[in-house]
Amino acid sequence: MIIAVFPGQGSQTPGFLEPWLELDGVRERLERYSDLAELDLVAAGTTWDADRIRDTRVAQPLIVAASLVSFAALTRRGDGAPDLTPDGVAGHSVGEVAALVAAGVLGDEDGMRLVGIRGRAMADAAALTETGMSAVLGGDQEAVVARLDELGLTPANYNGGGQIVAAGARASLDALASDPVPRTRVIPLPVAGAFHTDYMAPAVAALEAAAADAAIADPTLPLWSNRDGAIVADGRDAVARLVAQIASPVRWDLCMEAFASRAVTGIVEFAPAGTLVGLAKRSLRGIPSVAVSSPADLDAAAALISGDNA
Repeated sequence: MIIAVFPGQGSQTPGFLEPWLELDGVRERLERYSDLAELDLVAAGTTWDADRIRDTRVAQPLIVAASLVSFAALTRRGDGAPDLTPDGVAGHSVGEVAALVAAGVLGDEDGMRLVGIRGRAMADAAALTETGMSAVLGGDQEAVVARLDELGLTPANYNGGGQIVAAGARASLDALASDPVPRTRVIPLPVAGAFHTDYMAPAVAALEAAAADAAIADPTLPLWSNRDGAIVADGRDAVARLVAQIASPVRWDLCMEAFASRAVTGIVEFAPAGTLVGLAKRSLRGIPSVAVSSPADLDAAAALISGDNA
């Protein structure tokens, strides 16, 4: 069983879309996505600098667009090559938008429209209060969560592999960094707000209203939810989870536990790839993986998928 996974915010780097534009039809697809997301995705992915693409309004649609472009390049190869389909999909945070499109719950146009709204709404919510996020590496998970609770912080991402992301008020994050849990390292993250916490409640309302206009279907592939690692078979439930996820923790650790329980034999991460493959190497040791960072990685990903399905 090969799982396709889609990364979240922070995986983008300046110029990472440049090699994808060499593929037929990609520029036209990105221009169409740009209109839907209300953002110049071609410029953002090729010429804009790190600070500019770090903006939540930019990062979220840029990441999802790249994931969809790279997923289409692998699964619908053309030139007489057989189409390839993974055995299931999952997305981390905003990557869940791409996962819903890949699973057929949303069309790509609705996906790009919604992720544009999501990014803008989350940026607006973040601007209301000075908040942030920090990665906590190592240590005992129960002790880390207890310390966050003491400081009024939320464990926003359980990433597995000994990594939790704390979110909340800047002063509380500073206190965590100055007095960390034993055997942990605290790394401030370059994000604008406390995502996946109650601070994002206004963004939940905005995306919920926008999702009411989307065409929704049941998934055609197993779709793992990052709320609890469960497989979601109902399309409307999947969209409701996507909306609620904005203000609730991402349980990527539970997704990886679910992959292990289903005897997953390989993982393909789509652009901008690398983060989720790195987590899998620590938590799912020995399972082959491919990070599709550029078109040069498509053959390796195709070999992994076709070899499993043969």
